[in-house]
Amino acid sequence: SVVPVINLIPLIPQQKNFAMTESDITTEMKDLASKRENLVFMARTAESAERYEDMCKVMKKLVEWDGGKHPLDIEERNLLSVAYKNVIGTRRASHRCLSVEDYKENNYIEEYKSLIEDELDSICQEVLTLLTKTLIPGVQDLLKNAKAENEKEDDVLKIQEALVFYLKMTGDYYRYLAEIIKSKPDYVTSAKETYEKAMNIAKDSLLPTHPIRLGLALNFSVCYYEILKDQAKACDLAKNAFDAAIAKLDSIDESSYKDSTLIMQLLRDNLTLWTSPDASTDPPTNAE
Repeated sequence: SVVPVINLIPLIPQQKNFAMTESDITTEMKDLASKRENLVFMARTAESAERYEDMCKVMKKLVEWDGGKHPLDIEERNLLSVAYKNVIGTRRASHRCLSVEDYKENNYIEEYKSLIEDELDSICQEVLTLLTKTLIPGVQDLLKNAKAENEKEDDVLKIQEALVFYLKMTGDYYRYLAEIIKSKPDYVTSAKETYEKAMNIAKDSLLPTHPIRLGLALNFSVCYYEILKDQAKACDLAKNAFDAAIAKLDSIDESSYKDSTLIMQLLRDNLTLWTSPDASTDPPTNAE
């Protein structure tokens, strides 16, 4: 059946490609990249203005600043995550919208979907390059040096926390690729292996109530359910993470209480969806 053109109007992106051809904030704003604090300020500003493509460009410059020799602090890595999560989120939502039954077997829709898939692939490859070529190696070097110099345990744990954060983020973007680009099974393997590496480090260095460890368990369980199609493993992982956090509820840091309890709720919601006899064959799931 022919799809009315009006149905597609809300889906047409304002920019055809992820890379902005009209302007580039990092080159057109004088001296923006001359100081790290300039980039952090503009990343915050772009976030406030909901200009997430601009935010990605700024954060990419920040990661690469001075050859990538400066590790991101907690705020900066959160800004990085927010920037790319938003630009990838709109493409994933568009792709899901065009994948419904009403749009099946329509050549125009399939061609349109392929354009979105190309954008999604480009974004994922960009952030994965930042993670695997700069951020993760940098943190691994810091961790190696910290252990060699017998630095304080708290300092080592902070570095391990950053490593888990970046490995989790890497697993997420491999999962997004596996979700959309079915022709490359290596993405499935990479997602699983990266999540596993992150989980092993998290279990040794982060409390069960830590929001990064909980978020990792949430997203890894979603990967098992949606990508690896292993419902039993997904439920087991989510339940173990939830139960471990409940057992240590009194250890939740006040500053992260809201984040931790929210993720615990998402874990419980997914378990309810996945184990309900009335659930559909492909129920919607919650991920961070």
